Amino acid sequence: MKILVCISNVPDTTTKIKFTNNGTSFDKTDVQWIINPWDELALTRAMDIKDASGGAIESVTVINVGLADSEPTIRKALAIGADKGIRINAEPKDSYFVAAQLAEVLKKESFDIILCGIESSDFNSSCTGGMLSELLDVPSVSSVSFLNIENGQVKIKREIDGGNESVSTSVPFVGIVQKGIAIEPRIPSMRGIMSARTKPLQVFEPVQVDALVEYVNYELPQPKSACKKIEPENVKELVNLLHNEAKLI
Repeated sequence: MKILVCISNVPDTTTKIKFTNNGTSFDKTDVQWIINPWDELALTRAMDIKDASGGAIESVTVINVGLADSEPTIRKALAIGADKGIRINAEPKDSYFVAAQLAEVLKKESFDIILCGIESSDFNSSCTGGMLSELLDVPSVSSVSFLNIENGQVKIKREIDGGNESVSTSVPFVGIVQKGIAIEPRIPSMRGIMSARTKPLQVFEPVQVDALVEYVNYELPQPKSACKKIEPENVKELVNLLHNEAKLI
């Protein structure tokens, strides 16, 4: 079996976001880029499965839609343990554009398990995985919190209201994973970092696809009001603030 993990190149979650051109463009200056956290957990689980498979998993590949400046993020995924990287040389415009670019490449490749994070930490659209499965005409399973291969069979659990649901599906399929698929992301070892430099990274040129979403402008959220501290004995004042200011009671 072969596993593919789709990864997004996103700003570090501690990055202070800035916009330029009257709020119409994201300012990439001094931004630290990372693997999207959900995708990183998916990659971690893929590596765990490969390590425990006894050779049943032939390879783990990562794929990204992005320009050349996203290659350090792909190399980090290779340092974590992925065997091969694929980059589609295009600015990721929206979820449909990304899914369509991925689908065109994957129609030429053969993967049994395709993993996507449930969303990216920048735009949070939660659409790419579902769109990709439709464009490839393969089944998808969403909200995957457990994935394993036992006796050649794919075992999946997904979270639902009130519990977990066990699911079986044929391969190939797209698994849309969420937190819980792995506890902690793998940290690249020094050996992994060194070997990542020589692992293959294939670049595909994009196909002509029109984005379906246009971003007109960006706005930062309103700053939070100052925190008010109340003496523990002053219950009356606390109730007054919750009722008249916070409108919670």
